[in-house]
Amino acid sequence: MSFLTNELTSVCARMITSGRGARRTCVAPRLRGADPNLSELDAEWARRVAAAEQRARAEGRGDVAEYLALRAVNDLARGVGCDWLFATFNAFAAEANRAGASISIAQEDTHRFRVGMSTMVGRKLVLRAGVRELVVEAGWPRAPQDGIVRGGGLAAARISHFGDRARDASLLLMQTKGGVPQWVVVTETNARLPLHEEQVRQHVAKLRP
Repeated sequence: MSFLTNELTSVCARMITSGRGARRTCVAPRLRGADPNLSELDAEWARRVAAAEQRARAEGRGDVAEYLALRAVNDLARGVGCDWLFATFNAFAAEANRAGASISIAQEDTHRFRVGMSTMVGRKLVLRAGVRELVVEAGWPRAPQDGIVRGGGLAAARISHFGDRARDASLLLMQTKGGVPQWVVVTETNARLPLHEEQVRQHVAKLRP
């Protein structure tokens, strides 16, 4: 599976941008000719799987190519989902800055955070504007002692608003029947509602006065 890890790392590294130079296009572009009803995450998932399969075939890795053609591995799904989440928050923060906001953007790699009795390992994004602060954490257990993602999720994430807990959100990355990763918001009643880009925009908008 090292091939898949390397493929994921190389593509993921190009997704995240920050600061004033960030552009809206850092959110996953739609595939040319793709179904217009596909979400940005659907499109990015399809693009990466296709790219990994094409590269595997070019390198003579027919076994990997066939595997990808049938079902993508969970680590690829986790990487795509987490990168999409961070890239989308980055993009909307940069968009707000171009409209006159003063949001600072900082990211921490190899971040650990607790979800219940388990430890998630991933990244943390901190957006600040004056006294307002928005923190996004996403990851998954990497070692047996870290525990598991409860609720059947591939990864977990938290959106935290400093001083405004009512706007916090808990997320799970689920894999749909079609194999596409999808973030869902877990409500207090344990309902699971799909996370859309507009909801991310609204979270970022809370940083503005």
